[in-house]
Amino acid sequence: MEQIEVVVAHTERATLRVGEVFLKIDTDPARTDVEVEAMALVPLRTPEILWRRPPVLALAALPGTALGRLGEPSTASPAAWAAAGAAARLLHDAPLPPWPGRGHDEVAAQLDGECAWLLRHQVLPTDLLTRNRRLAETALRPWTPAFIHGDLQVDHVFVEGDEITGVLDWSEASPGDALYDLATLTLGHRERLADVVAGYGADVDLDLVRAWWSLRSLLGIRWLVQHGFDPYAPGCEVDVLRAQQC
Repeated sequence: MEQIEVVVAHTERATLRVGEVFLKIDTDPARTDVEVEAMALVPLRTPEILWRRPPVLALAALPGTALGRLGEPSTASPAAWAAAGAAARLLHDAPLPPWPGRGHDEVAAQLDGECAWLLRHQVLPTDLLTRNRRLAETALRPWTPAFIHGDLQVDHVFVEGDEITGVLDWSEASPGDALYDLATLTLGHRERLADVVAGYGADVDLDLVRAWWSLRSLLGIRWLVQHGFDPYAPGCEVDVLRAQQC
C-alpha cells in the first residue's frame, strides 16, 4: 500500500503525495482555476492534470528533483540554474494571460501594511526593517508586464542533470514584473544569480532583483508566522534581509 506524504499543509491549502500522484486541496477554487488555465497556456512543461474534483486537483509527479530548497545549499549544477533562467525567459516572452495582476501601487500598499504589522509586533529589529524597506521601495517603479509564475521558488522547478523537467504550482501566475520571478528563484541563493542571468539571456538590473529579495521577504514574514512556518530558520527570509546592504 502506498504511504501518504504531507508535502505542505496550512489553513488555506494542503498538498499530499500518494505514490506518483499529488493531491492539491485548496479552500479558494479561484486559485485552482488560475493554476489549471495557466498550465494550459505556458510554454513550459507542467504536471499532467489527472482529474479535478473541487476542492481537489490531482497531478502527476514530475520527473527529476527540485532545483533546491530555501534554507539549504543547492547541489544542482550551474548549468541547471542557467536552464532555469532560460525557462523563466521563455515564460516571460509568452503572451500575457487574460486575467489581471498586481500593479506597483497595489504592491506598495501591501508593503505599507506589512511593515506596519512587523513594526507593531516587533518581529524585526527596527534598523533591519528600515534598511530593507528602503531597498524594497526601489522595486516599486512602473514595469512592462510579463507572464510571470508568481511563486517561482526553487522547489517548484524540477531538473534531471542539467535539464529542466517541469515547473509546478501555478496558482499565482499573472501579468507582473519579470524580475520578481528571478528574485523569487534566487531568494536565499544569491550566489546562483549570475548563473540564472546567464541562462536568461537578457539585460537584467541586478539591483532591482536584490530589491525584490527584500520586498518578497518583507511581504512574506507575517503569512509565514501566522501559518506555522519559521522565517527565522537558517537561510530563510530573515537571513535574506540580514544579508542585504543598501
